[in-house]
Amino acid sequence: ASGRQRASLATLNMEQQDDRDKIFALVADLTNPEQRESALLELSKRREAFADLAPILWHSFGTIAALLQEIVSIYPLLSPPSLTAHASNRVCNALALLQCVASHPETRTLFLNGATGRILNANMP
Repeated sequence: ASGRQRASLATLNMEQQDDRDKIFALVADLTNPEQRESALLELSKRREAFADLAPILWHSFGTIAALLQEIVSIYPLLSPPSLTAHASNRVCNALALLQCVASHPETRTLFLNGATGRILNANMP
């Protein structure tokens, strides 16, 4: 490879690392209530372009709990109906990220087993 090709590859690798670092920072922001909304939006936009997002979400401490908290937080707004477009968009972004986890080959079974286990335990006498 020529010097120009090596330089282009090095630049590409640095950009990929920058993107990866940004994803990790956004995932960490999900556990911070003040940063969560913008992190939800950015991660939702990037979920298709970043193949490893689902495992990162699943294995990052507090992330799934934060996504579930977003979903549960809108329940009081459903009856009587008072869900705003803003709250709807926010919860849709959280649902999109959970769908990303549920559909990824590496996290699908973990997600389903975790969800199934919680549902079964909740319904046991």
